[in-house]
Amino acid sequence: MSDKGDTFESDAVALDAPPLPKEQRQKVKWYRSTGYNILILGLCNLAAPGIWGAMNSLGAGGSQSPQLVNAANALTFCLMVVSCYFSSVLVRYIGVKGALVFGTMGYAPYAAGLYTNNRFGITWLVILGAALCGISAGVFWAVEAAIAIAYPEPWNRGKSLGFWLTFRVMGQIIGGAVNLGLNSSRNEAGKVSYAVYLVFIGIQAAGALVALLLNRPQHVQRQDGKKVQLSITESPWYEIKATGKAFVNPQFLLIVLWIGQAVFSEAVYFTYLSLWFSVRARALGSFLGGIVAIIIGNLTGWWLDQNKVSLKIRARYTFWFIVITQGAWWLWATVISTRYRRTLPTYDWEDSEFGSGFGVYIFLTFGFQINYLFLYFIVTHIAKDQGQVIRYAALLRGTESAWQAVSYGLTSLTVFAQVGGIYMNFALWAIAIAPAWLVVRRIGGNKDGQWDRESGGSNESPAVLAEETFTQTKAHES
Repeated sequence: MSDKGDTFESDAVALDAPPLPKEQRQKVKWYRSTGYNILILGLCNLAAPGIWGAMNSLGAGGSQSPQLVNAANALTFCLMVVSCYFSSVLVRYIGVKGALVFGTMGYAPYAAGLYTNNRFGITWLVILGAALCGISAGVFWAVEAAIAIAYPEPWNRGKSLGFWLTFRVMGQIIGGAVNLGLNSSRNEAGKVSYAVYLVFIGIQAAGALVALLLNRPQHVQRQDGKKVQLSITESPWYEIKATGKAFVNPQFLLIVLWIGQAVFSEAVYFTYLSLWFSVRARALGSFLGGIVAIIIGNLTGWWLDQNKVSLKIRARYTFWFIVITQGAWWLWATVISTRYRRTLPTYDWEDSEFGSGFGVYIFLTFGFQINYLFLYFIVTHIAKDQGQVIRYAALLRGTESAWQAVSYGLTSLTVFAQVGGIYMNFALWAIAIAPAWLVVRRIGGNKDGQWDRESGGSNESPAVLAEETFTQTKAHES
C-alpha cells in the first residue's frame, strides 16, 4: 500500500491561476479525476470526523452531562497533536492512501464508547475510544488536508475545499435528522436515545472501506496535465525537523491565536447547546446548524476562487467579514450565557425565549465553518512551495488539535461550560486580530516568500504560464 513514487516535495502548483480555456484542458477519466477523489475524500470525512461532529453537535456527544465527554475529547485532541506531527513519518512507510485508511479506524471505537456509556453507564470505554480516536484522527486530519490542497486544479481549489468540508458538516445534518426523528417528542433535558449510536458506529466502521477507493497520487488525472506528487522521499528525521522549522516561521506563529479563536469555539457551542436546551432542540440545532454551515462554506469557497477579483481583495474582505461577524456573535453569546447562568433554564422550541438563545448556536456554527475554510486559504498562501504547503497543513491540524484539547478540557469544568469558555473565546478573538492581519495583508501582495505561481516564482503572468503549460503538453503528446 506504499506510494513509493510520490513526494511531498513536488513541483509547485499555482494557487491563484485562472482556469484554462476548455479547449486547452485535458480529458480525464472520471474515476481518476480530481473531482472523484475529492468526493471520496469527502465521504471519508463524512464517515469519520463528520459523524464525530454529529455526535458532539447533539451536545456533549449526546450525553446528559458534558463533563465526561468533554474530558474524553480533550484526551483525543491531546493525542492528535502528537499523531498529526508524526503523520509524515507514517506516510513515508505506507503512503498517502494507507495513511488515510489508518486514519479512519479509530473513530468507531469512540462511538462505541459513547454507546456503552449511554446505555450501560460504562465510562472506561469512553476514555479508551477517545484515545484510539486521537491516535488515528491526527493522521487522518493531516493526510486529508494534504490531499484536499494538492489534488485539485488551481482554479478549483477553493470550491474543492468547500465541497470537501461540506461532507464534514453533512455528518452533523445526518446525525441531527436521525436524532430528531427518534427524539422528536422529548421536550425535556436528558441524554440522546442509544439507538442513535448504533447508526453512527455503522457509518464510521465503513470509513476505512471508503478510503480504499481513493486513487494513489500518481494515478490522479488533472485537467491541467500536472501530476500530483504526494509522498515522502526524505528520511523521517528530515521531515520532523522540517516540520518543526515551519512551525517557528513567524508567518505561522502570527496565526496561532487566529487558529485558536476559530476552533476553540467548537467545544464552547456544543457544550452551550447541551446545557440549556431540550433533547429535541439539540437535535434541531445539529440539523439546522449543519445546513447553514454547508451554505456558507460553499459560498466562501466560490468567493475565494473568483479570479476576476484580486487575491488581495478576496483575502482582506473575507478576513474583515469574519472579524466583524465573530465579534457580534461572541457579544451576543456573552450576554445570553451570563443570563442563563443565573436562571439555569432548559429551553424547548415551544418556549417563547427559545429563539434568542438558539440563534447564538446557529451563528457560531456559521462562524466556525467560514473560519475553518479561511484557515486553509491562509496557510496555502504563506508557503514557498508545495512541500511547505503540506507541512503547514499538518501544522494547522496539529495546532487546531492543541487548541481543541484545551477547549474541551476547560469546558469539562462547570464554570467554563456555563460562561468561562465563551468569555475566553471572546478574548481570543480580540487578541488574535492584529497578528493575523499582519499575515493576511501580505496575501496577494507578491511579497518575498509568498508562493502563488505555478512556476514556483516566475515573473510571468498566469495567462502566459497557462499557455506554456498547454504548449508543453501538446509537444509531449506529439
